[in-house]
Amino acid sequence: MKKDKMMTVLITGATGLVGQELVNLLLQNGYTVHYLSTSKSKLVSQNNYKGFYWNPKTAEIDLNALTNVEVIIHLAGASVAKKWTAAYKEEIIESRVLSTRLLYQTLQKNTHQVKQIVSASAIGIYPDDLNYIYHEIDFQVDESFLGNVVQQWEDEVNQFEKLHIKVAKIRIGIVLAKNGGALQEMAKPIKMGVGAAFGSGFQYQSWIHIQDLAAIFQFIIHNQLEGIYNGVAPYPVTNLELTKAIAKTLGKPLFLPNIPKFVMKIMLGEMHQILFSSQHVSCRKLLELKFQFKFASLDKALHDLLK
Repeated sequence: MKKDKMMTVLITGATGLVGQELVNLLLQNGYTVHYLSTSKSKLVSQNNYKGFYWNPKTAEIDLNALTNVEVIIHLAGASVAKKWTAAYKEEIIESRVLSTRLLYQTLQKNTHQVKQIVSASAIGIYPDDLNYIYHEIDFQVDESFLGNVVQQWEDEVNQFEKLHIKVAKIRIGIVLAKNGGALQEMAKPIKMGVGAAFGSGFQYQSWIHIQDLAAIFQFIIHNQLEGIYNGVAPYPVTNLELTKAIAKTLGKPLFLPNIPKFVMKIMLGEMHQILFSSQHVSCRKLLELKFQFKFASLDKALHDLLK
């Protein structure tokens, strides 16, 4: 892939798990990266990497962030991996909706050069189903809290089409990474010899290696694509298969019975749905566009991240 010389992108959520990976990839490939942060202490200013302050709650944004920007990558949103109190559920929705709305209103009111927005989304929009394989053309929305969050988020992102900006949405699966995220949480009990699958263990988990996910974002910018893309690896696995594969990679035995749903419900409350929900999601659309996964197989991904 040729280097995309001198293109300037603006990233929200740049200091998060996926954001950091993506920033590194883009900088290596000759992009200039601007990012928005709600924390003034996280703002740095280097030649090709500059931070700008914003606060979606008060609708504040430093307009200098948009200088020369052709693409916005929107990753901002409060983590769903914290206990869902009523207040925190509001935070999960607001962090996505308000931040998207502020970007939209800023572009609407000011002259800019933005041609494309690429937003994170989540496979949690797809209904929980043990058998169905989801593609980007499936329009059913899960009736859970997460389904509702993703629907509202995508609806806000779609507004950018009114400004004649290309809109791409990447529905992200379970991100496997070295320093944080779901994999490290799953590996902890397994390392201590107390790992086990959840519920029946038959629920599908559509996963992706963080390097591949960052590469998908770059691929979509590079090819100026629009529409919905499933950000998952080609071979989803069940929760039981994933648990066994992690244990095998770590050289640990698995001998405990599966953890019943009610136990996790007591521990996590409503958030336990994340662990028991089944979404078997296809990335055929990306494959047909000739996107190449570096970590298509789970064993290769786990070996890279846990060894």
